[in-house]
Amino acid sequence: MKSIDAFNSYDPEIEFVVALPENQIDYWKKLVIKEGFTVRHKIVAGGATRFHSVKNAISIIGCDGFVAIHDGVRPLVSKKTIQDVFELAEKSGNAIPFVNINDSLRFVDGLKNNSVDRTKYISIQTPQVFDCILIKKAYEQPYSENFTDDASVVENLGIKINLVPGNHENIKITNQIDLHLAEILSDYLSE
Repeated sequence: MKSIDAFNSYDPEIEFVVALPENQIDYWKKLVIKEGFTVRHKIVAGGATRFHSVKNAISIIGCDGFVAIHDGVRPLVSKKTIQDVFELAEKSGNAIPFVNINDSLRFVDGLKNNSVDRTKYISIQTPQVFDCILIKKAYEQPYSENFTDDASVVENLGIKINLVPGNHENIKITNQIDLHLAEILSDYLSE
């Protein structure tokens, strides 16, 4: 809900499609009522992978303008990041946010490992924004394990991906410590 609110505050005309595991749809509907969540949205059943969930979601939308695909588990996306990815996508056909990597990195191959130059790597975030016709065409491809995000699906068509700085607070909540960190960041950002 917090993720949807971030986009809705950027532009209340955005149409939302929420892809959820089928066994969580009833829970979501009850939660929407309990929380008094009023932002209009459609719900689709997700799939076995992110690729299949996105494919299901974009299959029910028309094709006018741009599509932003965002992880619901990134509730701290900033309005500036949303604005920046939409603006670059409108000029270039697509845009994805990134942040620089602060940690040292090592390449591991079996029992061998060696350091790598972290300045040659970035961490990718969402929302990832694409021209609607382009993203729908990209998702007509057969699934590949190499599709780790929407940009990799589009890139597989030979399309250049455009990067825009994201916001460091836009963390992906994947475990319990991330949830606690997100709560602290949320409190900090609302001060």
